[in-house]
Amino acid sequence: MTHSKAYDVIVIGAGHAGCEAALAPARMGLSTCIFTMNLDTIGHMSCNPAIGGLAKGHIVREIDALGGEMAKVTDWAGIQFRMLNKSKGPAVWSLRAQTDRVLYRLRMHRVLETQKNLDIKQAMIDEIIVENGRVKGVKTSLGIVYEAGAVIVTTGTFLKGLIHIGHETHQAGRAGEFPSVSLSDCLSKLGLKLGRLKTGTPPRLDAKTIDFQKTEPQFGDDPPIPFSHSTERIENPQLPCYITYTNEETHRIIRDNINLSAMYSGKITGIGPRYCPSVEDKVVRFSGRERHQVFLEPEGLDTNEYYANGISTSLPFDIQLEFVRTIPGLEHAEIMRPAYAIEYDFVFPTQLRHSLETKSIEGLFLGGQINGTSGYEEAAAQGLMAGINAALKLQGRGPLLLARHEAYTGVLIDDLVTKGTKEPYRMFTSRAEYRLLLRHDNADLRLMQKGHDIGLLGDEVFNRFTEKRSEIEIETVRLKKTRIKPAVINDTLKDAGTSVISEDITLENLLKRPEMSYDVIKRLMPSERSFSSDVEKQVEIQVKYEGYIKRQMEAAERLARTGDKNIPDSIDYRSLPGISKEILCKLEEVRPTSLGQAGRIPGMTPAALSLIMIAVEKLRRSGPGPDVVQADS
Repeated sequence: MTHSKAYDVIVIGAGHAGCEAALAPARMGLSTCIFTMNLDTIGHMSCNPAIGGLAKGHIVREIDALGGEMAKVTDWAGIQFRMLNKSKGPAVWSLRAQTDRVLYRLRMHRVLETQKNLDIKQAMIDEIIVENGRVKGVKTSLGIVYEAGAVIVTTGTFLKGLIHIGHETHQAGRAGEFPSVSLSDCLSKLGLKLGRLKTGTPPRLDAKTIDFQKTEPQFGDDPPIPFSHSTERIENPQLPCYITYTNEETHRIIRDNINLSAMYSGKITGIGPRYCPSVEDKVVRFSGRERHQVFLEPEGLDTNEYYANGISTSLPFDIQLEFVRTIPGLEHAEIMRPAYAIEYDFVFPTQLRHSLETKSIEGLFLGGQINGTSGYEEAAAQGLMAGINAALKLQGRGPLLLARHEAYTGVLIDDLVTKGTKEPYRMFTSRAEYRLLLRHDNADLRLMQKGHDIGLLGDEVFNRFTEKRSEIEIETVRLKKTRIKPAVINDTLKDAGTSVISEDITLENLLKRPEMSYDVIKRLMPSERSFSSDVEKQVEIQVKYEGYIKRQMEAAERLARTGDKNIPDSIDYRSLPGISKEILCKLEEVRPTSLGQAGRIPGMTPAALSLIMIAVEKLRRSGPGPDVVQADS
């Protein structure tokens, strides 16, 4: 049967990517339906009970600035907040939060349930219906057809998911849940190329059996710093984490039983995450290390369950228990949930446009781990962008394409669709060329205007932002224009260990000194207006790093002037003389939309790029065709 109600957008999967993918079009006024195999696991944190971290925290702030939900729910459920890298420059500051796993899930579930224009249905999707190269809807395992103008697939690790614990294997999307087999076959039949990846999770331990006296407590920031720009304060009680270490006995047990690991016995064919290896990988690859860090992270306020971050494994349960009990503080630990590895199908992301729409099927979008990424944050960012662009497409508007100098989300998507991935992709600050432009603190200044323009960010939040932006400008101008006399400042300069002045100096130039802070400026020559701490922090960063920021902006603009040039979709790369077979294959796989994107294809040479530029100029002189697509920088 065909369901009586047709939708604008259908989302398959209700994990972190799916929730954002469904909320975005619904908030933009489109009728949306999200399908999940289990209504009780909407927004479930299937791995670690934490959000953010290095570069990932930047992404969460960007999601919030565009009008997404992850940051708000994290603030609601957060039980420890820490700003990482505070000893370094602001470009690499990153917020991380431990969350109450149950509170997070319940809150996200409630947000979806109360969202206007959004229906939630429990069903397994077996087929995506495509006619004449365009998506038409989906079919459930019960044979019910739901029609839609766009479909977003956010299936996480569920596509032919296979769990491994030692030599024992069983099909599952994650522990205790069915995998999606038919949908994976459907995507393959539709012509999409699929690969196989692997990830894992550590054991969960009973707090009653942990001797925390033998561990190092790690406390969060006081007061805690929220993720969302609209959160005023964190209400939950804050809990510490605890640090302990593996040792040589731990490593001996693992080495002696390495043949029982699913990773090392050949049972797993998928490629695992390079930057979050299993404990077996650590022991083998870093054999000279005497110990490895283990973080004991609370799963919530009302549970004894602790997540043993750092000892992800696919060893048998009895071996897990044996090596866990060699770790200080865990000598009598009981495992509440065993560790396991899971392998699953993913779609090679070079088959996507920057909008996350598939190149071969109009109206079909993919987001999250199905595109080869790891992590809740990367998944949520993709889900949000897929949801936004599906809505914009149905509204007859151009896609929202974030450039690499505008957002880590832009770096993430550009890396995926241009370079592809053969292992779970994880975001790092080092992947961005313009880190000083993409700071944690300025996500709202970079992206809130875009979120409001597309209709995803409400007027109340946007008006607060415009007021903040205005106040930053007002105070920055004051610092530029106001001068201070030597008699007023020299004693302070002496105390700070910096050189005194012999003539008047602007407050701006004074603040540029490494030894000076905005607090000192405010104390000596306060503004007539009072500003929030966010405004003061932003003013200080912009003044102190003005030269560096300006140079990065100029570099980004230079790159944009050449990289923004469109490449017509009709270009025939095979007709270009002197193009190697290797580069030809990559060009035809990626089909870059701009010269900038072409230049970032792995293995691209200056000679080949010059040939493409010449061909583009010839096509441009002959007149643009109807199939020229919007470029990204």
